[in-house]
Amino acid sequence: MSEASTHASTHATATEVRPNAPHIAIRPEWLAQHVEDALEPALPIIDAHHHLWELPGKIYRAEDFVGDLHSGHNVKATVFVECHTHYRSDGPPEYAPIGETEFALGEARRAQAEMQTQTRVAAAQVGNADLALGAAVGPVLDRMIEVSEGRLKSIRNIAVWHADPNVRASAATPPPRLLLQPAFNQGMRELAARSLAFDAWLVHTQLAELRGLAEAHPSTTIVLNHVGGPLALGPYRGHRAEVFDAWHKEMAALAAYPQVHVKLGGFGMALFGFDFHTTVTPPDSARVAEAIRPYVETCIELFGPARCMFESNFPVDKGCFSYGVIWNAYKRIAAGLDARDKASLFHDTAARVYGIE
Repeated sequence: MSEASTHASTHATATEVRPNAPHIAIRPEWLAQHVEDALEPALPIIDAHHHLWELPGKIYRAEDFVGDLHSGHNVKATVFVECHTHYRSDGPPEYAPIGETEFALGEARRAQAEMQTQTRVAAAQVGNADLALGAAVGPVLDRMIEVSEGRLKSIRNIAVWHADPNVRASAATPPPRLLLQPAFNQGMRELAARSLAFDAWLVHTQLAELRGLAEAHPSTTIVLNHVGGPLALGPYRGHRAEVFDAWHKEMAALAAYPQVHVKLGGFGMALFGFDFHTTVTPPDSARVAEAIRPYVETCIELFGPARCMFESNFPVDKGCFSYGVIWNAYKRIAAGLDARDKASLFHDTAARVYGIE
C-alpha cells in the first residue's frame, strides 16, 4: 500500500459520501461588503471544528484558512475535522481515510513553515475510520494514530439520516440507526481502548440514538457537533418554535451523560434555516448573535461551559458570514460570563478534549 497515495477514493464504507455537500456557496465579494474589528482581540481561542479540503469544485487549503484567521482574533490552535478529502485510491478500502490524515498533517506543516502563522493549524485531528467494521477497525486506528504523529484525538462517523428525502442535512448517506448497530458499538470499544473520543454528527430527531450510545459507552468522550442539528428543512421549515422545544427536551436528556460535550456552531448551514446568505449585504455579528443566541445559551445552560466549545465550521459556514463575524457573534453572546467560563468556551474545553497543550 503506497504511503504517498492521497487521491480521492471511491471505496465504499458504512457511510457513503456524495461528491458535493449541500453547502451554501461562498461569495468573497459579498463577504467583503462587511468587515468588523475583533471584539476582545486578546481572548485566546481554539477553533474546535474546521475543514481543509480539495474536493470537486471546492478547494480550501491551509493558505485559504490562514487568510481567514487574519481577522484580528487570537486563535491559538485549531482542530481539523474529517471531510472525505484525499482518500487513498489504492490498498484496502478501510485504510483509504489515512490519506486524509496525511493531507491534514501536511497542511499543518505548510501553515507553519510557509505561511509563518502563529496559529497551530490542525493541532489536533478528528479523523474518519469506519467503526462499523467492529474490532477490525483497531489496526486502522493504530495506523492512523501513527501517521498523524499523535495528532489524531477523535473519530467522526457521520450518522445524519432522515426518512424524508427533502431533509438533506449532510453529504453523507449513512444507514438508519447507525449508532445502535452491534458492530458499530464494537468499533466504539476500539476507540475506548486507545483513549480516542467520538465526534457525533446527527440531527435533532436522532438525539435519542446518541443517548443510547452514551449509555453504552460511559468512559468514551463524545462530542456532539453543531448543537445537535435542530432542523429547519423540509417539513420542519416554518416550525422553529416546535423544533426548538423538541430539540431542547432531547438535549436536556443528553446532558445527563457527563462524557457528552457539545460544539457550538454550524449555524451557517442550510439545515438551520437562518438564511443569512439571502440578504443584499452580509450579516453583522449583532444579527448573527441575535439569531443563534437561544441555541448557544441553551447548550451552555444544560451542559455547562466546561462541556461546550465554540467552532467556526469553516469553510462550510463561510457562505453566510466571515470568520471575524462569527467569532464576534460568539463573543457578544458570552459577554456576560465571567473570565473562567469564557476561557472554557473559547479555549479550555477544546484543549482538554482534544489534548492540545
